[in-house]
Amino acid sequence: MRGITMCAMKMRMHCIGIFAALLTAAATLSAQPPMIKSPEVHPDGTVTFRLFAPAAKSVGVNIELASGEQKLSLTKDDNGLWSATTAAFTPDMYSYGMNVDGMEIIDPNVHHYVPNYLAQGAVFIVPGNSPQPWEETDVPHGQLHRHFYTSKLIGDRRDYYVYTPPDYDPKGKTKYPVLYLLHGYSDMANGWVVMGRANFIMDNLIAQGKTKPMIVVMTLGYGEPHILDGGWTGVRDNKLWKSNITKFTDALLTEVIPQVEKDYAVKADRENRAVAGLSMGGAETIYTGLHNIDKFAYIAPLSSAIFDDPNVEFPDLNAKSTEKIKMLWIACGKDDGLLKQNRDFKTWLTSKGVKYTSIETDGAHTWQVWRRNLIDFSQLLFR
Repeated sequence: MRGITMCAMKMRMHCIGIFAALLTAAATLSAQPPMIKSPEVHPDGTVTFRLFAPAAKSVGVNIELASGEQKLSLTKDDNGLWSATTAAFTPDMYSYGMNVDGMEIIDPNVHHYVPNYLAQGAVFIVPGNSPQPWEETDVPHGQLHRHFYTSKLIGDRRDYYVYTPPDYDPKGKTKYPVLYLLHGYSDMANGWVVMGRANFIMDNLIAQGKTKPMIVVMTLGYGEPHILDGGWTGVRDNKLWKSNITKFTDALLTEVIPQVEKDYAVKADRENRAVAGLSMGGAETIYTGLHNIDKFAYIAPLSSAIFDDPNVEFPDLNAKSTEKIKMLWIACGKDDGLLKQNRDFKTWLTSKGVKYTSIETDGAHTWQVWRRNLIDFSQLLFR
């Protein structure tokens, strides 16, 4: 009997323990955040941000606009829910991060993210009354293909994305021109897909007859991948920066382009090959394009991170050596921190008699600027 009583007591204590645990769980659940929608884009173009953080002392949002970063402070209600609503935004795609008591975080309620090694964040779209060129619309869509390969030159496994236009038939007789589209420093290989919306831009422009159907190749842009180990200081190491660009160019020319021309129905001549890129990719575009005019007829550097002396880099560049270039399209935002370097480079080109198109638009070093650049220059390619 005593053994049975002890067993019963143990079972009773176990049940009490379970009951106490359930009570604790119920209390915890009652303190969990309510269903939160953040960001919430309203029909009038305003956006509400929310975060459940009862213990936080301050919460803010940093939003990337075309003109630069905008900071927004959130306020807390009695239940610990922080929120704030913006003024109306221009229809576009925006990225943002949250700041909680001085610590940068990604909004835990968001479903779309910035693909970036150093500056990750969240993404939302403010639609327009009529669809914008970067929005998914009811038009024929091309396809995105992702490839992985081992780079013998760089010594790593890496990826690249290939956009093929609507009606592309790998076994058909039609061959297509190719745009090699390069991302910026800290971006991942899919930067132009996620942030640039390149595939949707091409779908819409092709459907409208504004641009020629083409294949777009977006490859990982690091010739020295460990340059990212230094964070944003990596760009200040001139020797490493130069090696990063030159080795990337070698990999593009000897590994990526030959594989693309083997796997896809492309026109493999300079008149049907273009290179363009932003920031670091702009510097790579200048280096790759101007050193290989026999391979690229169209060159479009955007907001280029130009750190080298062009007299040293391109000692033989002149009007005669560049006369086969069909388009040298140099763009930068008027509020971009790299504007002076780009203007200085254009002044140098002018001194050498090299023809180019100069584009300066409103905006800073942001994707809002580069998406519009892509819309504009892609309509000039392969004409």
